[in-house]
Amino acid sequence: MYAKLGLVALLTLAACGGGRPSGAISRACEASGRPGANAALCSCVQGAADATLSGSEQRRAAKFFKDPQKAQDTRQQDGSGAFWSRYKAFAERAEAICR
Repeated sequence: MYAKLGLVALLTLAACGGGRPSGAISRACEASGRPGANAALCSCVQGAADATLSGSEQRRAAKFFKDPQKAQDTRQQDGSGAFWSRYKAFAERAEAICR
């Protein structure tokens, strides 16, 4: 069990390297123009997304970088509870490992 957890942690940390963006989240992160958004940070955030969100959820969440109001609207929608719960887990994970 510990070996499996170690492998997951290693893969997550490896995703935090300075590689070029390779997913919807990392591309949206770099294109956002926010201060501090660089390849290393955005790659790390992508790693957190890969660990917590499906591909379709990542594409949905990537839209939040361009339009933050979309995140607020999604949070308030009646049918978005399960997605929003996973999105919050992604955000918390990214914040914890990508600092």
